[in-house]
Amino acid sequence: MSAPNEIREVIIYPPEIEAARAKVRRRRSLALGAALALFAITFYVLTIIKMGPALFDRAI
Repeated sequence: MSAPNEIREVIIYPPEIEAARAKVRRRRSLALGAALALFAITFYVLTIIKMGPALFDRAI
């Protein structure tokens, strides 16, 4: 592959914009983490429900 014809310049944003971006990024990360946790808990609960009450009556 050949080198790009032009070099893109690095844009440095003011601290206020960087702080706002970091806040949005953190909120997004927390939302994704909460969604993943809810997804895992849903699978756990559905698995227990599907196995039924006999799951707890069996000999170990």
